Amino acid sequence: MSVTFFSAFLQLTWASSLSFPSDFKFGSATASYQVEGGWDADGKGPSIWDRYVHEFPGDIKGNATGDVAGDSYHQWREDVKAAAKMKLQFYRFSINWPRVLPTGFANEINPAGVKYYSDLIDALLAEGIEPIVTIFHWELPVKMQDLGGWTNPLIVKWFGDYARVVYTLYADRVKTWLTLNEPNTVCDYFYNSGVFATRIKESDFAPFLCNKHMMLAHATAYRIFDKEFRPKYKGKISIAPHALWIEPATPEDEALAELGRQHQLGRYSHPIYSKEGGWPPSVEKVMLEHSLQQGHTESRLPAFTEQEIEFMKGTADYYAMNQYTTYVIRPSKAGDEAGMWFLTGSPELQATLYHPEKATYGTAYILPVYPEGMRKMMSWVKQQYGDYPILITENGFSSTGSQLDDHQRVDYIKNYLEQILLAMYKDKVKVMGYTAWSLIDSFEWMDGYETKFGLYEIDYNHPNRTRTPRLSSFYYSCVIAERSLDVAESCYKKDSSKVSSDDKNEIDKKYSPPVNDEL
Repeated sequence: MSVTFFSAFLQLTWASSLSFPSDFKFGSATASYQVEGGWDADGKGPSIWDRYVHEFPGDIKGNATGDVAGDSYHQWREDVKAAAKMKLQFYRFSINWPRVLPTGFANEINPAGVKYYSDLIDALLAEGIEPIVTIFHWELPVKMQDLGGWTNPLIVKWFGDYARVVYTLYADRVKTWLTLNEPNTVCDYFYNSGVFATRIKESDFAPFLCNKHMMLAHATAYRIFDKEFRPKYKGKISIAPHALWIEPATPEDEALAELGRQHQLGRYSHPIYSKEGGWPPSVEKVMLEHSLQQGHTESRLPAFTEQEIEFMKGTADYYAMNQYTTYVIRPSKAGDEAGMWFLTGSPELQATLYHPEKATYGTAYILPVYPEGMRKMMSWVKQQYGDYPILITENGFSSTGSQLDDHQRVDYIKNYLEQILLAMYKDKVKVMGYTAWSLIDSFEWMDGYETKFGLYEIDYNHPNRTRTPRLSSFYYSCVIAERSLDVAESCYKKDSSKVSSDDKNEIDKKYSPPVNDEL
């Protein structure tokens, strides 16, 4: 038992127990470009990632692409099998925008893409697994990027049109939705770094225009559902930002840490969840001051109109967050580099970011492992925005190579889940559920296939991209079955061959494609 887990174990015994409430749900997730493959199959249009990996192959480790990836476009039945074997209660996946709308615009719908997601949804429901659907997970259609992408205000309507198509197709069966995945990564990280699919580095205006338009696009998708689809189909909707917990370097830096939290997460939450709406006041203030110092006549953070503020307020039914890591913040010193938000610092905040001293690491260095940040992040959300139920929409450990006995991932899941329990029992945070990232290994963006998060390992050398359960998948299934972290090692330290052959045969038979099925 790790020191961290033992310490939290003692706290939990004082608080309540190691058990999860009966309404707490366990699931896992993937994203379309990262696992589907079939990049130009059956009428699919190009996304910015399709173009990027083909035009700039040297940017990605190993010159990798997502052209085939885990081939979930053809092997989706295997994904359903994996989810069913673990007894997942939900599976979060995303819709590839140009697979359904080849140009991105709603005047042309691709029947093959529509059928792909419909079949996946039906198969999940047949296994008693709830589909949680993300409408946008970074697969922007090329045509829209060429028109300015998320810096063009017209994208607010374009995204609303796309959302309406998706609701029309699937709202009869999908009851939990996410509009946008990690809008702060799309806006802040992509444009500040100049890497990833846009390959545009512009730090002065693009991050903030993107921020404004993504908030309005989310609200538009929510209002469309609320007015046109919720009365008939019910359901709930949220948005899933990257929730980076920011610790102060010293007690004297707490005000700066709070400003950092507002700058990183508040800009993507305050317009929706706060009573007053709009941008966080502290961020508005510092952005105006910094902009004027640069010689601008107004803030680089574009203002919302009063109508827009009211339009965005309350446009979420629960609070979703992708929570992996924690950074530490301090005031910048003479000689410090300006910093790139949200990895190394912020010139606007005159702040420097670095990793916690006690953090450990998987393969992805930018995601230091610091479980305590999970609890602190959720408690902060409650303190800021009230008692919204929280769904952890991503959390996972990075490894490399072939590691079926992934003990570090087991410890990671255990340690982060214990912090969720502490938040629930000691801090009285309402938590809906937990999503392990990821169900299967996937194309991990700039890392290609060198970094792995999967509960199931993918054999990328096999034409069928065979899926093999890791130890972590057995551990997670034991937690789900027991609804507790108090699970015996004998429950999960077993070979995959010990999975019930009857269960395996039943699932295999149900999802084996017909002989004449053309994949």
